[in-house]
Amino acid sequence: MPRRSADRPKDFKGTLLKLIRRVSEFKFLIIFAFMFAIGSTIFAIISPKILGNATTEIYTGLIAKINGVGGINFGTIKSILISLGILYVISAIFNYVQNLIMTSVSQRTSYKLRKEVSKKLNKLPMGYFDKQNTGDILSIITNDIDTLQINLNQSATQLITSIVTVIGIFIMMCSINVTLAIVTALVLPVASIIVMLIVRKSQKYFVNQQNYLAEVDSEVEEMISGSLVIKAFNAEEKTISKFDEDNLKLYEAGFKSQFLSGLMHPIMNFVGNLNYAIIAILGAIFAIKGKITVGNIQSFIQYSKNFTNPIAQLAQISNQIQAMLAASERIFNFLSLEEYQDEGILNVDNVEGNIEFKHVKFGYNKDKIIIKDFNAKVKKGEKIAIVGPTGAGKTTIVKLLMRFYELNSGEILLDGKNIVEYKRSELENVFGMVLQDTWLFNATILDNLRYGNLNASDKEVIDAAKTASADYFIRTLPDSYNMIINEETNNISGGQKQLLTIARAILADPKILILDEATSNVDTRTEELIQKAMDKVMEGRTSFIIAHRLSTIKNADLILVMDQGDIVEVGKHDELLKKDGFYAKIYNSQFEK
Repeated sequence: MPRRSADRPKDFKGTLLKLIRRVSEFKFLIIFAFMFAIGSTIFAIISPKILGNATTEIYTGLIAKINGVGGINFGTIKSILISLGILYVISAIFNYVQNLIMTSVSQRTSYKLRKEVSKKLNKLPMGYFDKQNTGDILSIITNDIDTLQINLNQSATQLITSIVTVIGIFIMMCSINVTLAIVTALVLPVASIIVMLIVRKSQKYFVNQQNYLAEVDSEVEEMISGSLVIKAFNAEEKTISKFDEDNLKLYEAGFKSQFLSGLMHPIMNFVGNLNYAIIAILGAIFAIKGKITVGNIQSFIQYSKNFTNPIAQLAQISNQIQAMLAASERIFNFLSLEEYQDEGILNVDNVEGNIEFKHVKFGYNKDKIIIKDFNAKVKKGEKIAIVGPTGAGKTTIVKLLMRFYELNSGEILLDGKNIVEYKRSELENVFGMVLQDTWLFNATILDNLRYGNLNASDKEVIDAAKTASADYFIRTLPDSYNMIINEETNNISGGQKQLLTIARAILADPKILILDEATSNVDTRTEELIQKAMDKVMEGRTSFIIAHRLSTIKNADLILVMDQGDIVEVGKHDELLKKDGFYAKIYNSQFEK
């Protein structure tokens, strides 16, 4: 399993700009959220000074009472406390509204990203999936988008709130005492240096965390999907060992990133407490000299204590932004992958099924050509069998025909026109394919069969099942056609799955039918039934049959014998046997004792 780089994002600034452009469609909502965040912060900032006025009023009243010249004015204190309560309520409401707006923005952003990723999956060339593991793609859809959504929600308003809080508190402190405000402001450069050092150190661990999380997800997916193989080869310990190794790396990356980000709060608290002690001493001196009231000292100490909180929050936000951008870069890199080209303009309404391969050359890797110079001509309605040893290129040929991959050179003609001239979506409707590896999804048997034609009636689905000799076994199952195939598709046998996929292809009623080892998982008796059904289905329809069991293709109109990417023999079954060449050797080997 390939490892990805654990370095810092290659384009940190570019990723941030892409993310800003991504959320800019919600700019009015974000502006409203920021306005409410600023309002909430301002009301919260004013509150300590008002509370200080209450403290001053109590202190003044006590002194007056002690001196016998008055007392505490409870009416004034009541008015101050009511004003304070109103400010707290307004601040809470504003904060609730901005959180509600940003939650909506982050959820809608993640919703749209998931839709884009889903669409992207259907537009990527098959070569991408050959090289990429499933778990990594799943991690982008789940972990990375979730990380983006959560951190976008938390960091956006916190960022503006923290900045406004720092500026607002400094202004309020200056309104009380400029000297004390300047002393408190000296915390900023110290805090900034601490933040930069920690951020610089922790960034690579946040990236590592996302990367190793994808690796672990991939291995879990493989362990579940390949559980039978793992048990069959007694590879549990090896699999667990590999998982533990990557899980440990994920733990270490997660621990280091969280540990370093966790250092910010205690360090900032230490800086804040140190500043608190200095302010308390200076404030006491100024109060003795009459330069500041007791209530203002209380307000200033509260401000100075709160002054370091937004700085610590900014430090925490920087970690969230790092994690968010690390996830965003993976998402945007995925969305920027090159899609397959669909330059075709022709539709397939009048396609008859004449096919010609002309000097086709292809390799999954450009430096390793496996189809060297393939030439063949197929007339409409013909049944063409492609045979040969494993690795000869049989399945590759039909994948090229369906344009799953682009040719290195040469061309494939459909009714005399290059297949690249047809719209890709139209071209896909021409073919029906039954693979050796069956694919069914977690739904009823009826829904799985109707996948071949979403507009088919129940009767048409059942008729297709009868043609594929699948109706009998379906009716013996619990709930018959309404039985739900489980997620692992292990509640029916391999042969039954193959019958269902054949029925699905029959229901699609394609103009060109491709059977790639379609009867490999059924017994001999069922194979005969399917063969008769397929002969009926293939009448008047261009068909390609890939088979290792040569007994199943005796009645083919033409047999193409392949070896190492080239056609070595062409003819009908009896003709090829008389030649006593490569085909005869393969055929006879299947009946040797």
